[in-house]
Amino acid sequence: MFASPGNPGIGKCAQLVSLDPGDHAAIAQFCGQQSVDLVVIGPEAPLVAGLADHLREAGIAVFGPSAKAAQLEGSKGFTKDLCARVGIPTAGYVRANTLGEARAALTGFRPPYVLKADGLAAGKGVIIAESIEAAEIALADMFDGPAGAAVVIEEFLEGEEASFFALSDGETILPFGSAQDHKRVGEGDEGPNTGGMGAYSPARVLTPALEAQVMREIIEPTIAAMREEGAPYSGVLYAGLMLTREGPRLIEYNCRFGDPECQVLMMRLESDLAHIMHACAAGALAGVEARFADDAALTVVMAARGYPGTPEKGGAIDLGPFAQGDEAHGDEAHGARVFQAGTAMQQGALVANGGRVLNITARGANVSEAQASAYAAIGRIGFETGFYRRDIGWREIAREKEA
Repeated sequence: MFASPGNPGIGKCAQLVSLDPGDHAAIAQFCGQQSVDLVVIGPEAPLVAGLADHLREAGIAVFGPSAKAAQLEGSKGFTKDLCARVGIPTAGYVRANTLGEARAALTGFRPPYVLKADGLAAGKGVIIAESIEAAEIALADMFDGPAGAAVVIEEFLEGEEASFFALSDGETILPFGSAQDHKRVGEGDEGPNTGGMGAYSPARVLTPALEAQVMREIIEPTIAAMREEGAPYSGVLYAGLMLTREGPRLIEYNCRFGDPECQVLMMRLESDLAHIMHACAAGALAGVEARFADDAALTVVMAARGYPGTPEKGGAIDLGPFAQGDEAHGDEAHGARVFQAGTAMQQGALVANGGRVLNITARGANVSEAQASAYAAIGRIGFETGFYRRDIGWREIAREKEA
């Protein structure tokens, strides 16, 4: 297995290679030279840039959507227009291509104002402004930013957020579990949005009846619409949902597993992931099953000080009992597992090299047990320049106590 760019964690079970994600020809050439059977494209930017298309043209199997299909994540306006066209339940919205248009559109909404950069923004392109003055300032900043060629202004939805996953090969759709993310940097869901500070799975607030409704009203119409547009969707489709009094509403799509949701899904998955992803790539998903353990998994993100602003890099990390992971078990100890993210090796020592640095993940009979194991594991890790939320899973734990 090869990974690019990878990190010291995945480097224990894969050969790390340096490939420019923007050089599609070089990646295709490398895959040909190494007889690569399957390419899994993790980040959203290469998908939107068409890496999957280039590899497929070279005859290489790919898990991930085409550039056109990846617009479901690459352009919030594209997705909102698709929802309006085929009747997928979502928030009311206006697209604006200039700051003047955006300011004028604000008058059609009530506070709080939901403002979204149309393009990719690493999970941090959403601002909720409590006043029209704050919204106007935020809009000015968004149009100056890298994702600010256009914005979407949305109706504010009230309810609880949850994430639902499905795999597709363009025809067959396979439900692939649920999770609940914790986007805000601070405890009690306070502070600015991040790429995610922790998650748990399954999100039991998404009952079997609600999951069936999400498949029927949101996922299936989306896959059908992309197929009709000549861009059949192949890969994982991650639906961010708001569970309102009127039923589930689509907030946004991601065209990847998501981080930290992926970690909790993988901890519970009992089926062969490589087999499932290859079936997606080969158009052979019909008849494939995805079996998940009945228990719960929870992950806590340890981030570098300064995140989600400029993170402090270079901080030393002591993984303690998790430092001796191997190919068979990963970085596991005492029922928990450490997934490395923004890490690097400097002079033989593990250091922070990004905003979100580690994901400490554990399983349990319920979320309460998984949370206790995850936080016990954090206590065995040394990371002085890191921080983490201490309330991951709080909604579900409150429900468990009430039950």
